[in-house]
Amino acid sequence: NAKFVARVYGYKGQELQEKVKFVEDFAELGKFFDEPMKTYSSGMSARIAFGLSMAFDFDYYLIDESGAVGDPAFREKSVKLYRERLSKSKVIMVSHNVAEIKEWCDKIIYMKNGQITVYDDVDEGIAVYQGKA
Repeated sequence: NAKFVARVYGYKGQELQEKVKFVEDFAELGKFFDEPMKTYSSGMSARIAFGLSMAFDFDYYLIDESGAVGDPAFREKSVKLYRERLSKSKVIMVSHNVAEIKEWCDKIIYMKNGQITVYDDVDEGIAVYQGKA
């Protein structure tokens, strides 16, 4: 799967192998890395998915919730890489986790009943979401 995704993004040869190696090393699945995805637990699949999403340098990352999964050490490693990537990119995050929104976001786009409202003040957007404004 990692090789397929790297090919989709146009990587070949040595660059392709580097992307696959990055995902393999980051996911920390050892001998299970080359097993079919259908044999993975949800946690293993999430590690691969997060590693794949971070293997490529994008201008924008689309994140559903934080994506930081696994044991505390793996989550810490994920957050460190996430911060590194976001220092050079932007993120569009879908989340219901208020603490996560406060930590990562500088603007809120709130959608309710098909209507979108943009809040430049994160606290104001959260208050509206929570029904406090």
